[in-house]
Amino acid sequence: MIILGIDPGYATVGYGVISREGHSFRTLDYGAVTTPAGMPFAERLEIIYREIGELIEHFKPDMMSIEKLFFNTNITTGIEVAHARGVILLSAVQHGLPFKEYTPLQVKQAVVGYGQAEKKQVMLMTQNLLHLSQLPRPDDAADALALAVCLAHSTNSLLEEYK
Repeated sequence: MIILGIDPGYATVGYGVISREGHSFRTLDYGAVTTPAGMPFAERLEIIYREIGELIEHFKPDMMSIEKLFFNTNITTGIEVAHARGVILLSAVQHGLPFKEYTPLQVKQAVVGYGQAEKKQVMLMTQNLLHLSQLPRPDDAADALALAVCLAHSTNSLLEEYK
C-alpha cells in the first residue's frame, strides 16, 4: 500500500510518501510544495493544486492522509489554510484518491502512543519507524510523514475495518 501524507498550508504544504508492506514501512519521498509570499492568493492555490496532482500521478498512492484543521488564535490564517486544504482535497477527489483525515492528537497517538507527545517526539519516532538517517526536513514534511504513518497504523487496526 502506498500512502501520501499531507500537512496542509498555503506557504508550505508538507508531503510524505510511504509504502507499507505488512508491518514494514519504506519512505518513497518527502518534501514540500512552496508558494512565494506576495503572489496573489488564487495563484498560490493553483500551484498547490497542480503540484499535489503531479505527486498523485507520479506515485499513484492507494490512499491519502491529511490533517484535520483546527483553529488556534489566527482565524485569518486558518481560513487561508482551509482554502489550500480544499484544493488539496479537490485534487485527491479528481484523481480518484480516497483519503482519511486525522487530528494532531490522533497522529501523536498513532505514531508515539501518547496523544500529548511533543513535536520532537513525533519527529524522532517517525524517523525511527521509517528508518531515516536524519530527521525529515522541513518540519511540514516530517508532519506529513507522520500523517502517512498514522493512516498505515490505522489500516492495520481491526477497528478501522468496521468504521
